[in-house]
Parts: sequence; C-alpha cells; structure tokens
Amino acid sequence: MKQDLQLKLQAYLDGELPSGEAQAVTDWLAQDSAASDLLVELTNTRAALVSHESDIKVPDSREFYWSKIRRQIEREEQVAPAIKSISMMERLRRVLVPAGTVAAMMLGVMVIQQQLGQGGFAALEADGTHEDSEAFTYRDYESGTTLVWLSYPAENEFADTDTDDTLEFN
Repeated sequence: MKQDLQLKLQAYLDGELPSGEAQAVTDWLAQDSAASDLLVELTNTRAALVSHESDIKVPDSREFYWSKIRRQIEREEQVAPAIKSISMMERLRRVLVPAGTVAAMMLGVMVIQQQLGQGGFAALEADGTHEDSEAFTYRDYESGTTLVWLSYPAENEFADTDTDDTLEFN
C-alpha cells in the first residue's frame, strides 16, 4: 500500500478528513481488506498509546509552559562563562609536565643508544670523517679502543724538514 493511502487512513482515524473524503475512504475500506486490516492496526496502536499516557497535567497553559522553557534557555545562553584565573602553580604545571615528558623520552633514547653501543648493533664503528681529510677513525666499544690513522708522510710545508732539525725556544 502506498504511503499517501496510509496517511489518508491515519487522517480518517483522527477525524481530519472532510465529509466527502471520509465517505470515499469508508467505501474503499469496504472493498479493500488490506486497508481495513491497517485501520484495525492503527486503531489498536492508538488505543495502546492513549491507555499508557501518563496523567501528568501542567498547571499552566501549553503556550505559557513552553514560553517559560524558551525564556530559561535564552537566559542561560546570555550568561557568559566566568573567566577563571589560572594560578602560577597551574601555569608551571602546564609547562613542566610536557617538558618533563620530552626529557624522559630523550633520556630513554640515549640509554637505549648507549646499550646498543656496548655490544649491540654498533659494537664497531669506522668513520672517515671528511673525504678530503687524511684521517680515518676506528672505534671498538667492547674494548674501549679508538684508533685514528693519519696519512704519512704529511704533505705540507713542515714535511720537508729533516728529523734532526729541532726548534729551540728562548
């Protein structure tokens, strides 16, 4: 059954149809069993809802009752929240807690790196510090040894001096 026919049955049950349309619906109900079954269902549903309604009565008229609610909502919307002053301890806590968290995380990373460096993944490390320099560094963390190789003979102005030459300071 289409929705507009269902709504027409609801309007018929509520007594909202003009007399001409109400008569047409009555004739239709006599011919269509699905429509009459739906009308019975709607009638039973309406009776169940009416029988279970609470008998709470508001002492005010409907318009006055809802206008009081509307005024209360408007009054609460107009009241601005009070600005709360923040104490110095609260401000300090807001700064120190995140800073302490970051410091703890950095300390944890450093400890992990140190542990890995003492026999972990980076037990041996070789480093050619600069490509154009003549030095090469080798570190062995397990034995605590660091070796630095320099190219020999050095190529600079002092390289041509004899080993017997010495500098004397006055």
